[in-house]
Amino acid sequence: MEGSYSVKRWPVQDAKAKFSELLDTCLSEGPQMVTRRGAEAAVLVPADVWRRMQARAPRSLKSLLLADEPRAELEIPPRTPWIDRPPVDFD
Repeated sequence: MEGSYSVKRWPVQDAKAKFSELLDTCLSEGPQMVTRRGAEAAVLVPADVWRRMQARAPRSLKSLLLADEPRAELEIPPRTPWIDRPPVDFD
């Protein structure tokens, strides 16, 4: 869905001077690329597209580790009995 957009490139000076037009184009046509000295610098996307992208993004390791829900269903094997070993002589 997001990949089917035709992305227009806006040099940063045009994006600054015509921000309302940039925003209107983003809302009507989809994401818009902002360039700085010819290199891609940023993309302006509609808020609904951003929310969908965020919902599909993988969670950070920190949020996974701090989450209340379990990360996996683990089967913990029963403990094996302690095996008596002969004492070690260090002399």
